[in-house]
Amino acid sequence: MLLRTGSKPHFIGYYVLDMALQGRPWNDCKGKEKAELRTRFDALVTSSYDKGRSDFEAALDAIGVIERRG
Repeated sequence: MLLRTGSKPHFIGYYVLDMALQGRPWNDCKGKEKAELRTRFDALVTSSYDKGRSDFEAALDAIGVIERRG
């Protein structure tokens, strides 16, 4: 949902959430497992995040055409 509304994706947030959902400490993932997690994150971002739309909405916001989002 955050990606579809134009929020800039960050790997660390995805990484921490993935570890928390497994009941693991945030810094428990290393090496090959972390690389595979990064691959999944990049695929998710590619399929869900529209940077052009986000930039366009930011430009509209800057000139006061749309309301600022929270």
